[in-house]
Amino acid sequence: MRAEFIKVMQERGFLHQCTDIDALDRRLSEGVTVCYTGYDATAKSLHVGSLLSIMMMRWFQKLGHKPIVLMGGGTTKVGDPSGKDESRRLLTEADIAANIAGIKTVYSKFLGFGDGKTDAVMVNNAEWLDKLNYIDFLRDYGRHFTINRMLTFDSVKMRLEREQPLTFLEFNYMILQAYDFLELNRKYGCQIQFGGSDQWGNIVNGVELSRRVDQKEVFGFTCPLLTTASGAKMGKTAQGAVWLNADMLSTYDYYQFWRNTEDADVGRMLKYFTELPMDEIARLEALKGAEINEAKKTLAFEATRMCHGEQAAKDAAETARKTFEEGAAAEGLPQITLPRAKLAQGVPAFVLFKDAGLAASGGEARRLIAGGGARVNDEKVDSDQRLITLSDLNAEKTIKLSAGKKKHALVVVGD
Repeated sequence: MRAEFIKVMQERGFLHQCTDIDALDRRLSEGVTVCYTGYDATAKSLHVGSLLSIMMMRWFQKLGHKPIVLMGGGTTKVGDPSGKDESRRLLTEADIAANIAGIKTVYSKFLGFGDGKTDAVMVNNAEWLDKLNYIDFLRDYGRHFTINRMLTFDSVKMRLEREQPLTFLEFNYMILQAYDFLELNRKYGCQIQFGGSDQWGNIVNGVELSRRVDQKEVFGFTCPLLTTASGAKMGKTAQGAVWLNADMLSTYDYYQFWRNTEDADVGRMLKYFTELPMDEIARLEALKGAEINEAKKTLAFEATRMCHGEQAAKDAAETARKTFEEGAAAEGLPQITLPRAKLAQGVPAFVLFKDAGLAASGGEARRLIAGGGARVNDEKVDSDQRLITLSDLNAEKTIKLSAGKKKHALVVVGD
């Protein structure tokens, strides 16, 4: 019998790689185990691409273990080259602190923090990295890493193959991440690092460093990268990243992101991003034709409830119902405010659709209109030069913009 955590990870599709699944299984069966996942503080919110590792941590705590959220206050100053074509923009200390506070807001929705045996804690690796003596660090830990092996990692090979610069600063990142694991094991008894499959090389370095320096057995555990059934990277929209903080992406837009999941992905997303029982997921996954929309609504509601709360999920679902089932310009849609004087003069349709976030650029907005997918108050826009004016205000004193059947925004009049 597998430990309950491993069983859940396997049946829900989280397990991609593990350094020693049998030894980890034995450790988890012995009692409370400590794991960590690390995030560099490059923005004030995490996005959907991080949600798989967040859900892994949530299940880990739910099944009786202790998670550590490691914030890269130190490594953010260096930059992880994994999956990147160019060097990261360097942030100030104030930027990093503000970003860590924003990420703590996200994580507090998914984990219970506190001082208890299985309560989550948030730790900043600047606590030890900022104090390192460079020469001593290289002597004590740098000798365990060979350039030959480091050149075999995908994060390095990709840059070199594309002839993109890889700075010596970034080249040190994998050593620093490995050292994080060593420190967390020493300070907190942490025995597992979670991460996405693109972090496998960095995670293995940490496992090996603990074995060589402290003769400790620790484990690496990765989940797959979040992609759609068609192979596209998931978590981006025309407006940009799907952020987990409501001040960076509205609850309604977050709900709609999940509501617009491709049919072929619904079952997998229900396993990843809800805590519904597997038999209920199997029932929803089996729905065909128009009935699959019920599964998508369930996915959208459950994912939104977990991230933003029950009431926010209900409000988003009701806004969507009114918008799509009643054709109403429902409150709760994303809004753009225009000065009355500007609307009196008139705004070209393609400009307004871009500014409202329904198209990523003016060119995309023009193509949307040319293809017949743009509507103002549910009436098709025939020309990208059509002026949207005060005369387009509807009974609610707003202007409803629609891009296709699923993306909407409201124009409201300001002073």
